[in-house]
Amino acid sequence: MDPVNTADPALLCSAKGCRAPAVWVVAWNNPKLHTPERRKTWLACDEHREYLSRFLSLRGFLKEVVTLADWQDAEKSAARDAGPGAGQEAGKGEPENG
Repeated sequence: MDPVNTADPALLCSAKGCRAPAVWVVAWNNPKLHTPERRKTWLACDEHREYLSRFLSLRGFLKEVVTLADWQDAEKSAARDAGPGAGQEAGKGEPENG
């Protein structure tokens, strides 16, 4: 699971041009590039959750959609289990908005 930058108090939607607060984590991977357990993440507001999910699903990339709070809780648990150095910050992509 790629970590989401939980230190940033203003987590924003990944949809191009959207500056709304993120509520959802859209987890995905490209099976041609990533191992099956690898998860890339886009953040989504309520308005763009369905659009981003559909965009990834049509390409066979979508793995799961969970609330940001649930993702952060799971990330904290994984970091505790993994020990020091876990949960490093990852960048966020900016998909096109249709």
